[in-house]
Amino acid sequence: MKTRQRYLWFLPTTVLACALLGGLFGGRVEATASPPDDSDVQTCLKQFTSVYQLVEQNYADLVDPDAAIFDNPETGGGAIPGMLRQLDPHSLFFDPKAFSKLREDQEGRYSGVGMVIAPREERDGRMVVIVQEPMPDSPALKAGLRPGDVIIRVDGKSTEGLGTPQVRDLLKGPRGTAVHITVNREVSPQPLEFEVVRHEIPHPSVENAFELRPGVGYIRLAEFSETTGDELRQALSKLDAKSLHGLVLDLRGNPGGLLKEAVEVSDHFLEKNQLIVYHAGRNSREERYVAATGEEGHQYPMVVLIDRGTASAAEIVTGALQDHDRALVMGEPSFGKGLVQSVYTLSEHTGLALTTAHYYTPTGRLIQREYSGVSPYDYYLHYQESGTPSHPDVRRTDAGREVFGGGGITPDVAFHEPPSNPLQVILEFRRQAFLGFALNYLRAHGGTVRRDFLVDDAVVADFRKYLASEEIPLTAHDYKDNSNFIDGNIRAQLLEVVYGQAEGDKVKKEYDPMVQKALEEMPVARELLARLHRVAGTKGPGL
Repeated sequence: MKTRQRYLWFLPTTVLACALLGGLFGGRVEATASPPDDSDVQTCLKQFTSVYQLVEQNYADLVDPDAAIFDNPETGGGAIPGMLRQLDPHSLFFDPKAFSKLREDQEGRYSGVGMVIAPREERDGRMVVIVQEPMPDSPALKAGLRPGDVIIRVDGKSTEGLGTPQVRDLLKGPRGTAVHITVNREVSPQPLEFEVVRHEIPHPSVENAFELRPGVGYIRLAEFSETTGDELRQALSKLDAKSLHGLVLDLRGNPGGLLKEAVEVSDHFLEKNQLIVYHAGRNSREERYVAATGEEGHQYPMVVLIDRGTASAAEIVTGALQDHDRALVMGEPSFGKGLVQSVYTLSEHTGLALTTAHYYTPTGRLIQREYSGVSPYDYYLHYQESGTPSHPDVRRTDAGREVFGGGGITPDVAFHEPPSNPLQVILEFRRQAFLGFALNYLRAHGGTVRRDFLVDDAVVADFRKYLASEEIPLTAHDYKDNSNFIDGNIRAQLLEVVYGQAEGDKVKKEYDPMVQKALEEMPVARELLARLHRVAGTKGPGL
């Protein structure tokens, strides 16, 4: 884009900065306060123009207008991102690349080759990017790419020194275009070449849905995109909601997404006309969202799992289910992102996410935690390492239980997942040892295992031999202290390679301490529902 064009386009955006509180967006944001005087806007514009011209004409080095106005990674953003940072942590400017990624996340699809890639540390300490799993029916799988392949070139460009995000960007592109991928495969003496035609790749919100035990379902919801409500409906149908007597809804690490889908998800579990969430702001009218259809009497007990990565739309769902005593919430306090962003499409394929209101749970709890005077590092990262937040706001649920606002969603049952120890990090992430062993084991055992495969002493002995060949030390004491972790990951990885990710995930949940704790707490969730109906003077289905 020409410099002059970008500079001229910046002027209306500067108007937004000067008149942000004046309701320039008409019906989108209705003004309830007096707008700023037009002379103030003109003064602001003239000041910016004067400063920019002085910098452009007199700065010691050539000024890059893109970096100065739109984005400067070295200094944390140009004029527009800097302006928005003065408002709140979630009002953001999206350049064309970031705006395209936002739309992909919202739509639940992207164009690419369809495979999960991950970093791996080699024996000599080099980091490479490997194919962890081609997705079912994906272009990558059909072309012949396999788990464990080391990606060495993409369209002739070497991947040496590149991280996973950079390689992922090289692989993505417009639908119908071809990408040339060169890989090293352990069983091949020469690099292998693949020509893969990119296609639209689904990005499902519901990562998995299965029975943890007879009659007790598990649904992992990773995000809230345009297809989330439909995906959840299909998952509940697969589990046969009418026959369930327990459900674990896993929202750990769910960063949120679309409000509409959060409302639709909540609608599946609440009674018709129950309030789900409302939002209000100084210049926007209060809007309330209620269950339109309701759960149709399928009131099985529920446990919702959250952690410090649970945010935004995921907190709306959690707060609604907790306020109405529909679910027992377990885990860590959630992130606390309760600001409403309206996304505006601007020119040049850019966008603006602007905070226009605050989210409140049905009992009136503010979801957003305090951010004034907090650095971006502390807001996004340090908070996740801190203890339980304070509770400035106390409310009561439908059945009279105390719940807390102003700091995300506080769980009913606190559960802190133990962090990975150094050995676990090496085996699972840095060296991808379980994937490497699974491929090695399958080559030596006919390429398959039964679905009821179990890890015995012989398998453990083979695993230790494999680690020795890869120069990864594992003492008898190490194995004893980590036997559940090691056995579970060996079994999960073998089933994942042979039968797909869904089968591997099922095994991992058998070793997931929070999921197992949720099963133990299911009777408490059932009593929660029974207590609600005693207070209301009604009898819940199946209670």
